[in-house]
Amino acid sequence: MIILYRVDDRLVHGQVVEGWVPLLKAEELAVVSDEIAGDEMRQTIMRFATPEGVDLKIMTVAAAEAYLPEAEKSPRRVLLLLPGLAEAVALSKNGVKIPSLNIGGMHYSAGKNLSIGKAIFLNDEDCAALRELSASGIQIEGRGVPSDKPLNLMEAIA
Repeated sequence: MIILYRVDDRLVHGQVVEGWVPLLKAEELAVVSDEIAGDEMRQTIMRFATPEGVDLKIMTVAAAEAYLPEAEKSPRRVLLLLPGLAEAVALSKNGVKIPSLNIGGMHYSAGKNLSIGKAIFLNDEDCAALRELSASGIQIEGRGVPSDKPLNLMEAIA
């Protein structure tokens, strides 16, 4: 089963492996990124960061569309990581049912002028993607670590 859909541009890092994995008892991290799927160096770094006893799967968006329905039915506890909203929109448009989406980290870069919480920086394209995801019925929250109070991103971008 997929226990958390999370957007975090850092993907496998401390907040995920120290905060979310133990709390959710994740048995697998599934990274969905066309870019990472083609970058052996970044895949190797993520393998080193993945906790012992937790599997790591890295796949393209197209591969994820086939894998995720299977993962949803599995008894294995899967934490799904997306580097950005574009991947979430692509999955949603292609029939993947995402009940809720955690926005954990979208860090500052040029053009990201709206700051929400500690580590969520958005541009107009991000806001449009969030609106599209929300309109499709996906519950969206902003939260870096489990102990943070969830932020209502849709209210923040209204």
